[in-house]
Amino acid sequence: MAVPATRDDLMRYLQELGIDVTTVDHPPVFTVAESQDIHRDMVGGHTKNLFVKDKKGRHFLIVAEHETVVELKSLHKRIGAQGRLSFAGPDAMQAMLGVTPGSVTAFGVINDEAGAVSVVLDERLLAHDMVNCHPLTNEATTTIATPDLMAFFRSLRHEPLVIGLEAADTDGDGQDR
Repeated sequence: MAVPATRDDLMRYLQELGIDVTTVDHPPVFTVAESQDIHRDMVGGHTKNLFVKDKKGRHFLIVAEHETVVELKSLHKRIGAQGRLSFAGPDAMQAMLGVTPGSVTAFGVINDEAGAVSVVLDERLLAHDMVNCHPLTNEATTTIATPDLMAFFRSLRHEPLVIGLEAADTDGDGQDR
């Protein structure tokens, strides 16, 4: 197994692509709630990331706008997964994305050389000029222009499925179907 890319490797790769980013170091954060104070003064959309798998073992990196309520019970139908989704374990996270729990990030696909991870991107993020993601560690946040994030995905042959991740309410009763 190849050694996973580090934060420095990621920054070099982005530079090779001609992508300018800004990175702010901060104490480790493990949840969106913990990051609120840090991100309050940063421009752009903030992400929350879920690494999940379906019953056939296909893996999906869900990159959502931090305020999006993602309903995992029905999401599998909308992203082409087989059966309900469950969280992938730390071993799969490390092997496929090169990150540990609390550091899952859109940038993790730099470590998915096999192309085994499908990226699902919240359309709400595209409304922001800039997007904030962990640079393979939860001890920093990197701000990247939204078109540059898309270019990053495409450079790694990870064309994201862009959909609305907010739970769908099909009959107006507040219940997702």
